[in-house]
Amino acid sequence: MRNILIIGAGRSATSLIQYLLNKSQSEDLFITIGDLSLENAQKFTQGHSNAKGIELDVFNEAARKKAIGEADLVISMLPARFHMEAAKDCLALGKHMVTASYISKEMQALDEEAKSKGLVFMNEIGLDPGIDHMSAMQVIDGIKEQGGNIILFESFTGGLIARESDDNLWHYKFTWNPRNVVLAGQGGAAEFIQEGSYKYIPYHRLFRRTEYLDIEGHGRFEAYANRNSLKYQSIYGLDDVLTLYRGTMRRVGFSKAWNMFVQLGMTDDTYALKNSENLTYREFVNLFLTYSHTDSVELKMRYALKIDQDDLMWYKLLELDLFNNEKTIGIKNATPAQALQKILMDKWSLKPEDKDMIVMYHKFGYELNGEKKQIDSNMVLIGKDQTYTAMAATVGLPVAMAALKILNKEIITPGVQLPIKKEVYEPILKELREYGVTFKEHHVPYLGYNAIGGVNG
Repeated sequence: MRNILIIGAGRSATSLIQYLLNKSQSEDLFITIGDLSLENAQKFTQGHSNAKGIELDVFNEAARKKAIGEADLVISMLPARFHMEAAKDCLALGKHMVTASYISKEMQALDEEAKSKGLVFMNEIGLDPGIDHMSAMQVIDGIKEQGGNIILFESFTGGLIARESDDNLWHYKFTWNPRNVVLAGQGGAAEFIQEGSYKYIPYHRLFRRTEYLDIEGHGRFEAYANRNSLKYQSIYGLDDVLTLYRGTMRRVGFSKAWNMFVQLGMTDDTYALKNSENLTYREFVNLFLTYSHTDSVELKMRYALKIDQDDLMWYKLLELDLFNNEKTIGIKNATPAQALQKILMDKWSLKPEDKDMIVMYHKFGYELNGEKKQIDSNMVLIGKDQTYTAMAATVGLPVAMAALKILNKEIITPGVQLPIKKEVYEPILKELREYGVTFKEHHVPYLGYNAIGGVNG
């Protein structure tokens, strides 16, 4: 039997584990699921004869090395900062490895040794990064094979709530790590290229510099810029590109509302709040407002944000129960971002019957035989329920498929890598279509950048 070790059994692992369990008989697989919680790990095995759950702390060196030593391939579904503990053992013990996370400098440093040992360390093989890479490279390579020259590439992804489960004024619920949502856009200015000019959007302006996207059958969306689009110029081989822009999609109106938290300072993660565990929601809000003997917290909030009491923005704030003076943050030494996350999780967590939605949109502008052309490509996937979400499917399925293809020697190029080679993206995209992950491509007249409004020059 071929042994696969999965480290970390979180919300994105459901479809990954289900896929491998379904394949375990025909592919002669045994799946070991390691998690800090033995109960959680065992729950994920579903009592399958070809699987077991174990308690595994990635920082317990002896237990980690034992589990990795018994595997043929390791899948790490841990937070990105924890991958290196497993990666170094995989290198020392001669095991292949797969993650859905961005390639860190520390991971990249293992490349030469992984190549020398014939080991595949596949990273960035989830949704974004992952499916975005593969679907983009398939079109880019196709255009280049025709002799075309890419002059524009835009790419957007959103993890959202499906229309049938959309029951709040923000048109949003958490479908992945809430912390990443609260901290989105921090850590430096967003960088991109627009018509040959380098552009930068600082964090405090990020959520007011959006553009609009229309997807047939699903309505209009907005997108704000990701932090660094420029690194994909070399990765995707877009040396002559004039516009390169990557962003995150939300329903229209979300970014303007989220900007209220940014301007108040509630998304700051750099300092701890005094007595945070005992702060009520109302007291937390008041920390960021001016002192007044007479004005209420509500009135001070409206003054600070320059919104009227009949403004939709105000109703969005009220919906979050921000002014509740009984609910407490309940987290010691919480940063403002952590406190805000706690408040939002009360309102934005998925209900058992909720369905989420993944939306991805690419725009390719290119020149071929002296003529400018454009391809718009989009993918929409609706989840099944709170457990088998579209997010879990689009993150977990590509990871599982890559792992199996590495074991079956269908993916053989060694080294630390992301899925931009044909040997990786062609078979995985083909198999993903069986699970409803299908891209619709439309050849449209070339419109260039900012064709429907948004980020201006």
